[in-house]
Amino acid sequence: MAQEPKDATEHTRAALAAFASALPPDDGSDSELASRGFIDTLPDARIESVTRGVAWDLAPYAFENETAAPPTVNPSLWRQARLNLNHGLFKVTERVYQVRGFDISNITFIEGDSGFVVIDPLTTAEPAAAALALMRKHRGDKPVTAVIYTHSHVDHYGGVLGVLSEDDIAGGARIIAPEGFLIEAVSENVLLGNVMNRRATYMYGALLPRGTRGHVDAGLGKAVSLGQPSLVAPTESITRTGARLDIDGVETVFQVTPGTEAPAEMNFFFPQLGALCMAENCTCHLHNLYTPRGAQVRDAKAWSWYIDEAIRLFAADTEALFASHHWPRWGPDSARRFLTLQRDLYKYVHDQTLRLANHGLTPKEIAEELALPPTLATEWHTRGYYGTLNHNAKAVYQRYLGWFDGNPANLHPLPPVEAGKRYVELAGGADALMAKAGAAFEAGDYRWVAEVVNHLVFAEPDNMTARELQADALEQLGYQAESGPWRAFYLTGAQELRNPMPASPTPRQAALAQLPRLPGSFLLDSLSVRLNGPKAGAETARFGVHFTDIGESFVVEVENAVMRHYPHPAAGVAPTVHLARPTLVQLVTAAATLETSLADGSVRIEGDPTVFARYLEWLDRFDFWFGIVAP
Repeated sequence: MAQEPKDATEHTRAALAAFASALPPDDGSDSELASRGFIDTLPDARIESVTRGVAWDLAPYAFENETAAPPTVNPSLWRQARLNLNHGLFKVTERVYQVRGFDISNITFIEGDSGFVVIDPLTTAEPAAAALALMRKHRGDKPVTAVIYTHSHVDHYGGVLGVLSEDDIAGGARIIAPEGFLIEAVSENVLLGNVMNRRATYMYGALLPRGTRGHVDAGLGKAVSLGQPSLVAPTESITRTGARLDIDGVETVFQVTPGTEAPAEMNFFFPQLGALCMAENCTCHLHNLYTPRGAQVRDAKAWSWYIDEAIRLFAADTEALFASHHWPRWGPDSARRFLTLQRDLYKYVHDQTLRLANHGLTPKEIAEELALPPTLATEWHTRGYYGTLNHNAKAVYQRYLGWFDGNPANLHPLPPVEAGKRYVELAGGADALMAKAGAAFEAGDYRWVAEVVNHLVFAEPDNMTARELQADALEQLGYQAESGPWRAFYLTGAQELRNPMPASPTPRQAALAQLPRLPGSFLLDSLSVRLNGPKAGAETARFGVHFTDIGESFVVEVENAVMRHYPHPAAGVAPTVHLARPTLVQLVTAAATLETSLADGSVRIEGDPTVFARYLEWLDRFDFWFGIVAP
């Protein structure tokens, strides 16, 4: 029987009461901004999925209608969670509309001369389609004339097939994105798709029950939708700041902002409308300089500089400022003030981290010391609902100095299981360690409990008493967290410690939805990280690949346990494998076998088939449910 979450301890209740007393006053202005311009919505924003039951539903969050925060939720996060409950179609300004609360991100519609320009079509197709239907209900049954991706994160492009049909795409629909979009989208969501999606289940609380002892909010938005994601390559790239496009009669001025919230990102301004889109570079919280799901560390200095540039370029003419998450702001004075505070927020974290690093402080020491100045600390939109000062300071340190803190004791530490065994022995055995950890828990010292009991869990993963105490400590840390991702990480860790995922004789695969639509070169590149080097060893292979669905041909080589591929005419390479991209994905993931694929004609090989068969045997299949809180 699954173990249920527990209540907040007296130490947690006291900590949250103290936290609440130090929060800024709430004048209700954010609530007014979050609801301004409301037109219509769906009941509970419920959206069905053809393949997955329900893609989105806010009914499970009805408990958040209570004003007062429960003792198991940080009161600041509770406030943000209630603001993120606003959902439906909103008018931002003339010809600019947003659907918010249908996913973790916003979808924005610009009324062009002949149809709708869609900005950021959410994470999955079903919510995007529902948002478009709601827009059409109130603004006319018009076609989508263009799609703009603001940046390379999946919640801003994954739902594109909800607003564009396959015929639209085949017909050359305009899809506009910042330069480098496809490279970065594939790097983050495909090359590392398995591990990043697994860690994302922790970060977004995907497996947690919705409730006061489980998931309440992601900070950035309510949660991630559960429909079908996809990746359709852009047709146009924006390469420079100042570039101008006429998009269905709407003049658009672009500002490229590489290395900010995403490696490929852009803001843009609509001069005719006085509307400024800040993508995900300015949202209503402190964002991540490092995302706990895992990604490249972001450049806080560049982030601040690009916000400053946006102020210089656009603020004076901005009547409505909107972003890819949260709610807009109106008027040039409000826009300038918001942008100025956001600009200085990231510069402060950057500069103060480097100042303290130059004094010799390590990342952990800097993270404990760093605090915002009063002018920034009194604003709600600078609070750590998503990123935190603690882990963002470590991110700045890592960007400049790497993971090593300079102490040679940390240069080559033991791996977790071996270190855990040594720590348990040093403590005098499991019982002695548990006795000390239990006393620390009773004293409310949950951070120390989590650190020390972690060693015992990795040394003895079947020790359920240790797992339970570790879960109890993580749970209380989750209840106290202001950050939605921190809460979700702690509570998901507690849940998996109490209710371990059963082992499987075969890999349980995930994060495959975007593979079949990748350009041929990107698909083959993704397979290179699946090549099991020790299995390939000293063997070599060379063969041609002709993708029959897109007419692209390559030569693939394996040598020195490394896979490479080059564009190459199919003729003249022996053997040559003829197949469609989805068929290759099925073969790699064992959804189909080479034998059956040859028999049904979905694969045709000119030459010796054993070369390709041997290559397939060298490719790993990844198990999505690898351990995180235990080995």
